[in-house]
Amino acid sequence: MHDFVFPRSSDTLNALSQGLIVSCQAPVESPLHEPSVIAAIAHASILNGAVGVRIDTPAHIKAVREKVTLPIIGLWKQQIPGYEVYITPQFHHAQAIAIAGADIIAIDATLRDRPDGETLQTLISRIHDELGKPVMADVDTIENALSAAAAGADILGTTLYGYTAATQHLIPPGFDLLTQIVEQLNVPAICEGGIASPQMAKQALELGAYAVVVGTAITGIDINVKAYGAVFPNSHQK
Repeated sequence: MHDFVFPRSSDTLNALSQGLIVSCQAPVESPLHEPSVIAAIAHASILNGAVGVRIDTPAHIKAVREKVTLPIIGLWKQQIPGYEVYITPQFHHAQAIAIAGADIIAIDATLRDRPDGETLQTLISRIHDELGKPVMADVDTIENALSAAAAGADILGTTLYGYTAATQHLIPPGFDLLTQIVEQLNVPAICEGGIASPQMAKQALELGAYAVVVGTAITGIDINVKAYGAVFPNSHQK
């Protein structure tokens, strides 16, 4: 395990070390997609041992902040026509989630085109300088991890492994990407995506993950019930 020295918000980042981060999100069409419900899920996660939570949208972050004192990794998914980047794509999205209470700002850190033409380095610098927040760079490949680290990212996440055109043939979790980041970079790597059991989370830690994000396996009620329902003849799936 590396001994990391963080340039900013060291207490926040140190609090995540070797811990479980629960991604508390729900599809927009789900009854769970309500700030109070997401806040309850996040609160329950913290009460049962999570060291932090990952939350989407300013409204949900604000509701979670009222219930939770441990770190919130905030993001804002935005589908912008003509662009593939959708995780906190622009500075004003980062600003909104910072105001809502996020401690760490998660961004798409691939080198795909951005809606305002802003470079990755400029976006990260503005989040550091204007918002005073550390950045979690969600990446898909070691090339993008290297560029994100060079641009000043505080944490690297394997979040986009398997979810971009370059990696759509790959299936999360991105243990190979995690291993490459750990071996080649002195920036903490968070394993996120495809962690479906405590055993897989343990494997990620053994490979050098600084922390592990688990989402669907814990909080994905909609997709999990649907998967079970598929095997029952009397399922009421829509």
